[in-house]
Amino acid sequence: MKRGGIINAQLSGALARLGHTDGLLICDAGLPLPSGPEVVDLAFEFGTPTFKTVLDGILRELIVERATAAMEAAEGGYATHQLLVDRLPVLDIVPHEELKRRGRGAKLVVRTGADIPYSNVILYCGVPF
Repeated sequence: MKRGGIINAQLSGALARLGHTDGLLICDAGLPLPSGPEVVDLAFEFGTPTFKTVLDGILRELIVERATAAMEAAEGGYATHQLLVDRLPVLDIVPHEELKRRGRGAKLVVRTGADIPYSNVILYCGVPF
């Protein structure tokens, strides 16, 4: 058994398979899931697990060189936007429809129970060297 970190076997394994520049879409409960990428659905109830909980857990496991989020989160003053600004080194902002389009190219999708609009981000993996 692992000492700590992410203990969901499917998610832990999927994160270990990501490589440099691979995309990981973390999304809210309402975002249409793209067909193609592996999906780890963590949603249990609306609000559980939260976007923040999942994002923070994943950021403890991965090196992220940049990320993409929806401009509507910033324009709407949603807390998700400030959370992303505070935690990510480079945050590109695009229209929500463009984020959904780019999400189809992600290697992994992690669905949360988030019920706050525009709680979505694509993380792009970096390297430790």
